[in-house]
Amino acid sequence: MKDIGMKREALLRELRDIARRLEMTFEVVENRGKGSHYRVRLGDRFTTVKSGELTPGYVRLIRKQLGVG
Repeated sequence: MKDIGMKREALLRELRDIARRLEMTFEVVENRGKGSHYRVRLGDRFTTVKSGELTPGYVRLIRKQLGVG
């Protein structure tokens, strides 16, 4: 997993693939986040992902919060 800037949809695809490989639950709730933010669940961990271009540091933070970083 490279720490490069990416769009939200690319990060969600990556997390979905990780969940599939690890046989974990993956869920994106579009109406639970504030504004255009999404609530994401991977296994028993939750986080919120903003829209648009994500910086490498933000991508690292999301992965760490979900336990895959």
